[in-house]
Amino acid sequence: MEQNVSSSDYNSVTLIKFASSTASNNPCAQSKSLADPGRRYISRTETIGRFHTVELPRLVSMKIFEYEAKRIASQLGLPVPRGSVVFNAQGAREVAQQLACPVVVKAQVLVAGRGKAGGIKPAGTPDDAEKVASSILGSKIKGEAVTQLLVEEKLDVARELYLGLVVDRSARRYVLLVSQVGGVDIEEVAQRSPEKIIRRPLEPGRGLEGFEARELAQALGYRGAQLTELSALMTRFCAMAIEYDTELAESNPLVETKKGGFVAADLRFIVDDNALFRHKALLEQTVDVQHELSPLEVKAREKGFAYVELDGDIGIVGNGAGLVMATLDMIQDHGGRPANFCDVGGGATAERVAQALEIVLSNTKVKALFLNIMGGITRCDEVAKGLLEVQKRMGLTKPIVIRLVGTNEEEGRRILQEAGIPSLETMEDAASRVVQAVKGGT
Repeated sequence: MEQNVSSSDYNSVTLIKFASSTASNNPCAQSKSLADPGRRYISRTETIGRFHTVELPRLVSMKIFEYEAKRIASQLGLPVPRGSVVFNAQGAREVAQQLACPVVVKAQVLVAGRGKAGGIKPAGTPDDAEKVASSILGSKIKGEAVTQLLVEEKLDVARELYLGLVVDRSARRYVLLVSQVGGVDIEEVAQRSPEKIIRRPLEPGRGLEGFEARELAQALGYRGAQLTELSALMTRFCAMAIEYDTELAESNPLVETKKGGFVAADLRFIVDDNALFRHKALLEQTVDVQHELSPLEVKAREKGFAYVELDGDIGIVGNGAGLVMATLDMIQDHGGRPANFCDVGGGATAERVAQALEIVLSNTKVKALFLNIMGGITRCDEVAKGLLEVQKRMGLTKPIVIRLVGTNEEEGRRILQEAGIPSLETMEDAASRVVQAVKGGT
């Protein structure tokens, strides 16, 4: 177990972007790339195959707005600036009047780089707050429209620190990152001055111990009462992040005020989507972002499917994210354009398959369908029954190409053959066939 901590002990920190769930096992994550996608349910961009970079809802994580994260932090005893979320300029004026001090007006969007994009502005008076709010509301930051603002007190800053908790996938544990350099892109700090980032792995199930927190505070240069206050804040911060199953939790900057206290001036969470069943309140909050999804994406989400619309004309349904990614690649290789990503998951019943097919075929852009099944837990006969069920409900008129292998594939093919629907054994043949069908070939 590590007993002594210093900046020089951790001079090899390299930060990564978590490009996918199978990305590098490097334990350090940076705030900017993780938060760039603008949807709440897409905390990291997933590269679907070699040709598409899209956003996968319900496969990855859930982002929390800054004001939501600060509300949680405040309830758990972490110091955050006084403030309120507003939805119009008049509301910004009223909050500024209530606070009776200079304020900062902050766009509430699920992307990073708000300050550089003009999404964070100071206001000295309520009149200024109203004007600033008017200028920010309705604007777009990296393509995301600003519909709500956080108006909070402007802190008297003496120093800006960085505090973040990330997942080290190779070590299967959390890693706490702290730095004397806050308020800037932490990835740039890691690239230019890695010795300025201190890294502390946490023992699973134990969190940050008091002595570890004190060592970190001391490594940052604090002594006496400030050391005690900062170490207690870091301990509570880690406990909060672990309790909420975060993949990333960071305060950038964590501000040391001129009075000597510490306040989380900014706070960001990314919660593991797989753990949302433990956080009902957070799950209920996703209702307010359904406007960011297309009608079919909303429907798919309600049914529990991983479904993302793309810009092509070949509908894709498969079982397993990896298989669907490979299918998109194969379609692209043969000159086609996928219309969607749709994963029915493992063990899909005939009804589940039918529901997924209905969603994909309801997209008016879809000219042909590629159903790619590699049966393991998923039974090929159930898939075949699901396809026939959709045929009864919708009266299929679009070309359908099926690749069916794995568990009960003989029975599945027999069911399809009796219905006059052929199936293929290889993904290459099926991909070529569906592209030809769209292009008017045989």
